[in-house]
Amino acid sequence: MQGIVGVFRTLDSTVEAIHALRKLRAGDMTVYSPAPRHELEHALDHGPSVVRRFTLIGGLLGASFGYWIPIWISDYWPLVVGGKAVPSWIPYTIISFELMVLIGSLATVAGLFANARFPRITMTVGYDPRFSDGDFGVWVECPPERQRDVADTMRKLGAEVRSES
Repeated sequence: MQGIVGVFRTLDSTVEAIHALRKLRAGDMTVYSPAPRHELEHALDHGPSVVRRFTLIGGLLGASFGYWIPIWISDYWPLVVGGKAVPSWIPYTIISFELMVLIGSLATVAGLFANARFPRITMTVGYDPRFSDGDFGVWVECPPERQRDVADTMRKLGAEVRSES
């Protein structure tokens, strides 16, 4: 991966750089911040997370298994009480709800780890220790022919720029 790293002192210049680089359509951006900032989230405008799909699928699977398992068990070991139907959905709703919560939450954690690419075995390209001390950073992955435009845009906004590969 080749790209440009810009180190910014202020949040405002970082946000301006993100907007300018998005207009330039330079490439994929990774933003480093010493603390979570809503201004950076709004500037990046990623949209909703895909982790919620993992939660939905896990919850639906859990609810389905929560009904299926007791019904399957009651077919093998029927307990006929007062002429009522052997598989009764009303008491199985509690089991279904509990499995929905359990499997949905486990799927959420799995989706979080999968989308965050956690754990990372290799060192993150474009990271600078100053990003943990108070400075902001923008890593732009771009081909060599676009690196000059990206670097000039960052320098105009007050960044210390370097190329990495």
